[in-house]
Amino acid sequence: MRHNVLAVILGGGRGTRLYPLTKVRSKPAVPIGGKYRLIDIPLSNCLHSDIETIYIVTQFNSASLHRHIHRTYRFDVFTRGFVEILAAEQTLEHGDWFQGTADAVRRMFRHFDSPAYDRILVLSGDHLYRMDYREFLATHLERDDDVTISVKPVGPREATEFGILHQDETGRVRRFVEKPQEPDVLESLRQPGAPAEKSYLASMGIYLFRREVLMELLKDETEEDFGRQVIPRAIEGYRVGAHRFDGYWRDIGTIRSFYEANLALTWELPEFNFYEPDRPIYTHPRFLPSTKINDCHVRRSILSEGAIITNAMIEDSIIGIRTIVRDGTAIRRSIVMGADYYEGEAEAHRQPGDPDLGVGYECVIMNAIIDKNARIGSGSQIMNARNVQDEETETYVISDGIVVIPKGTVIPPGTVI
Repeated sequence: MRHNVLAVILGGGRGTRLYPLTKVRSKPAVPIGGKYRLIDIPLSNCLHSDIETIYIVTQFNSASLHRHIHRTYRFDVFTRGFVEILAAEQTLEHGDWFQGTADAVRRMFRHFDSPAYDRILVLSGDHLYRMDYREFLATHLERDDDVTISVKPVGPREATEFGILHQDETGRVRRFVEKPQEPDVLESLRQPGAPAEKSYLASMGIYLFRREVLMELLKDETEEDFGRQVIPRAIEGYRVGAHRFDGYWRDIGTIRSFYEANLALTWELPEFNFYEPDRPIYTHPRFLPSTKINDCHVRRSILSEGAIITNAMIEDSIIGIRTIVRDGTAIRRSIVMGADYYEGEAEAHRQPGDPDLGVGYECVIMNAIIDKNARIGSGSQIMNARNVQDEETETYVISDGIVVIPKGTVIPPGTVI
């Protein structure tokens, strides 16, 4: 049924919880793992699941995402497949922006409403996981569902952060509560017989609909969100089932979750592994040279292509593409995203007196995220020296104790943050 499923990947809203990484880009365009972008995850899952008809719905700060998609995901003329972007637009019926996940799909539904697609797979563009959607589809067809929700078993502590659903003994979903907080409500949603540490079924925000059912559900224009409104109403009038997923899945929705998910990639045996030859994560091929390492100490870290690192200490960190790290610098538990170009390729980006692109001499970077194209002056210390939890200035943001240097920021030599 590969040609009967249409995937719709939602590009997300303003991404305020990931600010300042979303200051100049949308959430799905945020780099991850040194060389990828978040949008590469659901797109690669689709392609490995033989789903090659894909729309990406975008709205905020979408230019870099559009550019990445255009450069990366091209099919030849001998396939029916496509990856196309549907940008938010004004029409005679609607003159405002998308108001939520369901509203975004509703406003673009005219592009999906074709007999060629009898199932619509709705995905998020900012999750980290590997899933074979063919197994998801098999569950949907076997149970003859109108709607199927992908769920992950979680414990009581996590349950308050997700939409939690409850299945009856036949497997049909009977209740759905968004982020339940009251103890009695939580207890009523517990799955009978499930182990205490995995006794709740959390929605992953991944939905599979019959096309006709989705069209009917979206007719109520007052309902803007799938989790809060559309799914609870679907449970009342349609056959709603659940597909259990027991693999690694992470919602990259905050600076803390982004930071932790990235650093977890440096483990010897990470829970999410990019090193799977049969199911690679696709991204834009840049044809960069191999990383050059000169007299360095590197421990539990990922070094991306095109980097040049000299006489430095790198521990528990991710070093992105084209990163330049100079003599005497120490980087620990940090993400350095690298650069879109080398010094000299784009002189217009440099002002008189700016430090060189990358990380200067004898710097210390700890517990930080350095976005692309940053210029870190020599002798700088970026380590949250005052132990601040949250703070925003013109040159940096501290979120949950993590220092974030926005894209293209210039940090003068000797700066202490």
